[in-house]
Amino acid sequence: MVDLKSLVPWRNHRGLAGRDELFPFQSLRREFDRMFEDVVGRGWLLEGLSPAVDVHQDDKEVVVTAELPGMSEKDIEVSLAGELLTIKGEKKSEHEEKEGGAHRTERRYGAFERTIRLPFAVKDDPIDATFANGVLTVRLRVPEELKKPVRKIEIKGESGPSSGTSS
Repeated sequence: MVDLKSLVPWRNHRGLAGRDELFPFQSLRREFDRMFEDVVGRGWLLEGLSPAVDVHQDDKEVVVTAELPGMSEKDIEVSLAGELLTIKGEKKSEHEEKEGGAHRTERRYGAFERTIRLPFAVKDDPIDATFANGVLTVRLRVPEELKKPVRKIEIKGESGPSSGTSS
């Protein structure tokens, strides 16, 4: 007679099967997750690859600011092609610690590129780019033909007995 317990796949000779025996790829996935967390946790993979960018437009100009801490203006390149403004560069960071007989050096490198589509194509208008305290600011003038005239609208108040004044 056949031992039915031997046909149950989630049991082994010791009783219940271990988790890795049930799902052999689970341990592989856990190992990949752990390696990914190690890399991301140290900032090697994600740091600096996509800087935080803010775009603001008023009736006179578009202002683009990008947070680039720990960088200098020599590490950054700004270019414009039609309505596409591109900010790119490479962050290089080295930190060295010496304590007693121990010596530790950490190096981080990362190239980034960020392209922003502007609401208009910039032709020959001057573009102002400044870098201070880790923040890049690019100012572009709105072309005259795209500036919308502002029209004041008169506001009329209610008059009559419900106006709140008593006589």
